[in-house]
Amino acid sequence: MIAATATYRRVMALSGPVLPVVSFLGRLPTAMCQLGSLLLVAQTSGSLATAGLVGGALAAGQTVGGPLLGRLADRHGQRTVVLAACWFDAFAVAALVAAALARAGTLPLALIGLLAGAAVPQIGPLARTRLVALAHRAGAGDRLINTALSFEGTLDETSFVLGPALVGLSATVAHPAAALALAALLLAVCGSAFALHPTATALHPRAEALHPTAGARGSSAGAPPMTAARPSTPEAFPSTTGAPRPVIAADGPPAPAADGRRVKAPAARPARARMPRAVHGMRASMALQGVIFGACQAGITALTERLHQPTQAGLVYAAMGVMSAVAGLSLALVPAGITLPTRWRAAAVALVVLSVPLLFVRSLGALYPVVVVLGVAFAPHLITLFGLTERLVPAGRLAESMAFLTSAVVGGQALALAAAGRLAEAHGPSAAFAVAVGAAVLILCLALGAPARRRAAAPTPAAATPAGSGRSASAGRLP
Repeated sequence: MIAATATYRRVMALSGPVLPVVSFLGRLPTAMCQLGSLLLVAQTSGSLATAGLVGGALAAGQTVGGPLLGRLADRHGQRTVVLAACWFDAFAVAALVAAALARAGTLPLALIGLLAGAAVPQIGPLARTRLVALAHRAGAGDRLINTALSFEGTLDETSFVLGPALVGLSATVAHPAAALALAALLLAVCGSAFALHPTATALHPRAEALHPTAGARGSSAGAPPMTAARPSTPEAFPSTTGAPRPVIAADGPPAPAADGRRVKAPAARPARARMPRAVHGMRASMALQGVIFGACQAGITALTERLHQPTQAGLVYAAMGVMSAVAGLSLALVPAGITLPTRWRAAAVALVVLSVPLLFVRSLGALYPVVVVLGVAFAPHLITLFGLTERLVPAGRLAESMAFLTSAVVGGQALALAAAGRLAEAHGPSAAFAVAVGAAVLILCLALGAPARRRAAAPTPAAATPAGSGRSASAGRLP
């Protein structure tokens, strides 16, 4: 336990105490807007169907927009992208509140919800990417990086417990509009603080061009953070006229040619690095985790309504989230010898074994312990997939990949909530819980079918892997 505490202190030292606070507060709106929009539109329009459509549009926008925003952050850096996104999203959420209070039609509400979802600044995935970059710059090993991802996963879990609780409290004490107004304020203030924090420069936007594979990732004392040193010898091309052709510098000032002329290279956009095939299985596994979330939410809601205690649904779901957060923090205690693929398979087995009892729950007294114990498997599965993705994807596409995983959860949850809700209404809570069990079985199939090792990365120039880098060519293998 002492060792785990010391490791978390090292994680906090990477960024300082301010960044985790602003990143946590900045990701709260993501957890607040889904439920807040449902309650607000349902109350102002009097239609649950309209509320569901607006909530679905918000989720669809986030599912599609998340990876695109992550790609922009990889290409142009986090600071500008997050600043633009958080302010746009703050205005979109404020516009949704104004439109709902003005009792606008279904189509305008859905379009505003779609824009609000697409502009979510993805602070959670970008915070992961930034913390990983800081860890590499500090020469940290894989254990510290895994702990950093566990820490970020715990912040996510806590935000998804606290966010809906704030919405419920605001709706009870004042009005659902108050919750969304708070979300817009947090987006503007804490989103800006996250974007302007000095650590925003930890990632170099040109990493994609210089790191075609994960195995080439690293940093050195003389190179910019997360960007390898440029090759010191520029390439010379033969001249078709017989005269020495001017040497073209890939970057920086023009290079001298043999006849003394200096030529500046034309601006060329580097080819995007390929994504390893194994990443797609991880994304599917993350989407299935979202299916479990949505199916559990539908089943819990249906069961508590059947037991005439609908107010207990939020408390049950919150208890599951708290246990998941505790499990995420405890991953720092996992021995380093237990590899990430092994952890993925173990978490998948746990999801199957611990979700099956949901099929036999008939009372509130049984629901609480079953759901709380199931929460033990959630964070380990999520955090392990983030860790595997960090190892496999090209450095220049890390933010995009992290955002894709988060969007996959949101999309899977939204689809499952709609489908499992209908099943629960027609066939009872067990039908919704059966969807969760089926998704857990599919996750296990993906985990067991994933290769234990990734194909070795293509050789890279010596300059692409600086001396003293935190990673070597052997990083192409799954740990």
